[in-house]
Amino acid sequence: MNSLKKKVVVIGGGTGTYTLLSGLKAQASTLDITAIVTMADSGGSTGRLRDEFGQLPVGDVRMALCALATDVDAHADLLRELFLYRFSKGEGLSGHNFGNLLLTALTDILGSTSVAIETAGQILRVKGTVIPVTTDDVQLVATYHTGERVVGEHMIDVSAGRVLTDRIINLELTPQATIHPKAEQAIAEADLVVLGPGDLYTSILANCVVPGVREAIGSTEAKLVYVCNLMSRTGQTVGMQSSDYMSEIEKYIGRRPDYMVYNDAPLTEDLLLKYKAEGDHLVENTILAEDSCAVVCCDVVSTESYVTAAGDTVKRSLIRHDAKKLATEIRALLHSY
Repeated sequence: MNSLKKKVVVIGGGTGTYTLLSGLKAQASTLDITAIVTMADSGGSTGRLRDEFGQLPVGDVRMALCALATDVDAHADLLRELFLYRFSKGEGLSGHNFGNLLLTALTDILGSTSVAIETAGQILRVKGTVIPVTTDDVQLVATYHTGERVVGEHMIDVSAGRVLTDRIINLELTPQATIHPKAEQAIAEADLVVLGPGDLYTSILANCVVPGVREAIGSTEAKLVYVCNLMSRTGQTVGMQSSDYMSEIEKYIGRRPDYMVYNDAPLTEDLLLKYKAEGDHLVENTILAEDSCAVVCCDVVSTESYVTAAGDTVKRSLIRHDAKKLATEIRALLHSY
């Protein structure tokens, strides 16, 4: 039965990857789902644990595991909710996520981040596989057009003190790293590789700058899909439209995506105003017919209102993709060739 399943690999991290995986999970009976997630996170609960325990960051891994966790009954739902639970009080605990603490403890007990992830997947009975893009201890490094060089994913995400239109001209890792062998194998065997949704530099390209990822994507026979961002990100992508995002992706992976999924449904006006007040804007579709990328324009936006959880100090997106709608479009692309 498994040999008949189409293999989908999602590359990214954060809430965007969580959203897509949550939607794809409903189709797990016919899809072999693999999530390859960034290991460059340095903010929030993950960053604190990384600094205090000297382990690899687990926040993006935890979200991917929860997205793929089984939901067959109330007990499974409660277990997933527990992994996502964030403490909002308690000295030393406030801001921490229970799932991050558990993964940290499992790594300490088992002596391996990879084994800890596999074990957590067994506990949650995930419908798929979650793989860290690398198991090397790395930091993301961004160089801006001004010459400023910023080290650390969290410091790149924090836009305070920067001009709204600051642009990143180079993204790399320090020190050098190597792709996880299982991630490389998953990309090689995939039928479809999906980049995003998520922040361009800190969620998507943070994976692509790991040595070996560019080569794996370049040599796979899988079709490549990019899920276009809905909104710009202050201090990173303000002023960029879909063709600019596409150019940046091609720059780092050496290959132009075969498809781009672009939301053409209207967004909530009050939320747009909140973004505009911070200097952000709607990402418009500027891909031309001759750009050798098929643009799939469709309604993939969520109508839900998202509220930041108590104790969460990381800036989160208010406008997000809809899990079910996005998964349906990805499934359609998978069966279109």
